[in-house]
Amino acid sequence: MIEIERKFLVRSEAFKSSAVKKERIVQGFLNTDPLRTVRVRIKGDKGYITVKGKGNRNGTTRFEWEKEISVKEADALIKLSEPGAIDKLRYYVEAGKHMFEVDEFFGDNSGLIIAEIELGHEDEDFLKPQWLGEEVTAITKYYNSQLSKNPFKNWKG
Repeated sequence: MIEIERKFLVRSEAFKSSAVKKERIVQGFLNTDPLRTVRVRIKGDKGYITVKGKGNRNGTTRFEWEKEISVKEADALIKLSEPGAIDKLRYYVEAGKHMFEVDEFFGDNSGLIIAEIELGHEDEDFLKPQWLGEEVTAITKYYNSQLSKNPFKNWKG
């Protein structure tokens, strides 16, 4: 129930040719309080509800609880969500013994591409592909819950 994750910007679309799978994700947030985020998601042909706690100081570790629900339930809950649903295409890209999840955003977050990697511990080494850019793990504006409130299109250079 503890998630250890790091986030990075992506320099190029070179990751697409290495993807082993991709799927569409639509998600809404029932609560975007940084202490407890509640997300509802339709990922492919499955629905999920997820509760995330506040991250540690460097943003790498936080509580996460997720439960599968029906797509019908997820769709109904997304309609009740706060404004700013997230629409993205997720690519799964193997790099060494790890899997990067690379999200290409659409709608108000179009143009943003973020790669995430889940780790077994905070200091775990991992292969960094050429397309991997600046680390943004601790920068909260890159959290999906924050992108729903302040989308990429609103950011100033």
